[in-house]
Amino acid sequence: MVKNYLNISELSIRLNLINKKTGKPLNHILRFWEKEFSEIKPVILKGNRRYYNQKQVDKITYIKFLLRDKGLTIKGAKNILKGKKIIDETDKNNIEKDYFKMNIKNKSKNILKKIKGIKKYG
Repeated sequence: MVKNYLNISELSIRLNLINKKTGKPLNHILRFWEKEFSEIKPVILKGNRRYYNQKQVDKITYIKFLLRDKGLTIKGAKNILKGKKIIDETDKNNIEKDYFKMNIKNKSKNILKKIKGIKKYG
């Protein structure tokens, strides 16, 4: 598959959806979210293998943030994704700001990890 796509296991690992005891990716969570959120539409190839492009990865990362980090219910996360005002606008803005902060923090960590790798072998 083209490198621009992640399979379901790679995405689970990237999102840190991993069984702490076995170290295996928790792919069933992504499959469940796929059923619950119409926004998640992976490319499904023969053998029912799921592949996600960057746009899908970003949506799923945001959904994970809403559910796991912010503690919203599935219904609450759906309402935010659909732009419904179930919470006041300041709460919605704070959620979006927190998400972008987390996203920047994760990207910075990845860049630092790559820099350390370059220095180590470089």
